[in-house]
Amino acid sequence: MLGEGIIKGMAETARNFLGSYVSDERLTTVQYPEERLPMPENARQFPFLVFDGNDPMAGLRCVGCQICEKECPPKCIYIVKSKDKRLDYKRQMQLYPATFDIDLSVCMSCQICVEVCPFEAIKMDTEFELSTTDRFGGLMVNKQQLAKPNEHYRKIHPTDAAVSDAALAVEVAKAQAKAKADAEAKAKAAVIATPVVTQPVAAT
Repeated sequence: MLGEGIIKGMAETARNFLGSYVSDERLTTVQYPEERLPMPENARQFPFLVFDGNDPMAGLRCVGCQICEKECPPKCIYIVKSKDKRLDYKRQMQLYPATFDIDLSVCMSCQICVEVCPFEAIKMDTEFELSTTDRFGGLMVNKQQLAKPNEHYRKIHPTDAAVSDAALAVEVAKAQAKAKADAEAKAKAAVIATPVVTQPVAAT
């Protein structure tokens, strides 16, 4: 029927207008920025780097593998891998990003970097108030600006964070079991390799 869509739209507008006098759920607008609607859990804006512990740089999960850089469609991620290694969250020696920059003016919030990361190191934030008068310098963020604690991830994406934490816990348990087995094997090998010294028997 001609105009059916307009009629439905006006009916919905009237329902919200009249309902707003009797139900808070019908209040479709808020007095922003004094009032803010809670962000839905599946909302996504721009990436951030997850770190564990209290030191953002020492606790970064990112190992500089550069998969996200290669898979990024607009090529807004720039990574330089470190020359040395340090202990990661599994207490294993691992590389880390010496440089990790993202140009937010180019980022299209596609989340492909999150999907391809094998280390649960990069996630999507819900922060959207990033306007700046410096389009280029102000929206080029480095790893210090990108680093946010795992608690922040748990707060904005609790369901995904629980899955991520469980997967990392399994990896940590495997690494600890392997380290324990290797230590026991080395201890056994050391015992076997130890020469047995016998005392000569004095002739009578």
